[in-house]
Amino acid sequence: MHVTPTPLPRLVTQNSEAHDPHDLNPHNPHPIPAMSTQPTSLRPLARLKPLLRHARACNQRRSFLSITPDDIRTHKPLPGYSSLTKTRAPPKTIPTFPPPPAPKQRCPDPVAFIEATQLAQLDPSGARTRLFAKYNSEGAKVGDVLLVRLKNGDPFAGVCINIRRRGVDTAVLLRGQLTRVGVEMWYKIYSPNVEGIEVVQRMQKRARRAKLYFLRQPRHDRGSVENVVRQYMKTRAALGVGTERRKEAGLKQKKSKGKKKQVAPVA
Repeated sequence: MHVTPTPLPRLVTQNSEAHDPHDLNPHNPHPIPAMSTQPTSLRPLARLKPLLRHARACNQRRSFLSITPDDIRTHKPLPGYSSLTKTRAPPKTIPTFPPPPAPKQRCPDPVAFIEATQLAQLDPSGARTRLFAKYNSEGAKVGDVLLVRLKNGDPFAGVCINIRRRGVDTAVLLRGQLTRVGVEMWYKIYSPNVEGIEVVQRMQKRARRAKLYFLRQPRHDRGSVENVVRQYMKTRAALGVGTERRKEAGLKQKKSKGKKKQVAPVA
């Protein structure tokens, strides 16, 4: 069996006159191995593609920054695309209003405000408010005989056994007798049906209680107060108080009686 030897690579030196057939540059003074590959330094076009990409990106950025908003507004689209691209109108200014004042600042106590408004409407002069005021020494107290006149109904007189102070709902409880039967009536002093309230007789001594419910017992019941009211009316008539009201009431009754009923004519 015959084996052929493998030839070794031969280096080309400066002293050697023969040239390697694999050497592309025979005038190269440096020795190059015959079986070696070329290094990356000998390939200058290897990084050309990334450089071109970077230059293209810089050009696009420079062209975008060179366009101003005025150029965009004054840009005229092509004739075929005018209906698709329309110029935007400037934004509208939205009016702003300050917040409304808080209800607590406008009316800190609404209940007191409504009550004062109703009192001014129901009692403009304030006479009834002063008559039943708690700290008024000359006002009406429990134990006094009161006379209540009504616009629609007969007057009622009785002993005041309770005063309930509730603002507009202030009321008094009177106890009297009708046909020898004890009767108690509540009257609201600010009611439009109440024409007037008069103090017929005051209690001789101040009552030591706020509610005289003990007058309901037979031994403490004062009975009828008609005689006291009749004497009060005589004294008032002698002094000439209330004559004008009686005259006006008499004139109204005469006018109402003098009117005749109109009969429709028969066809």
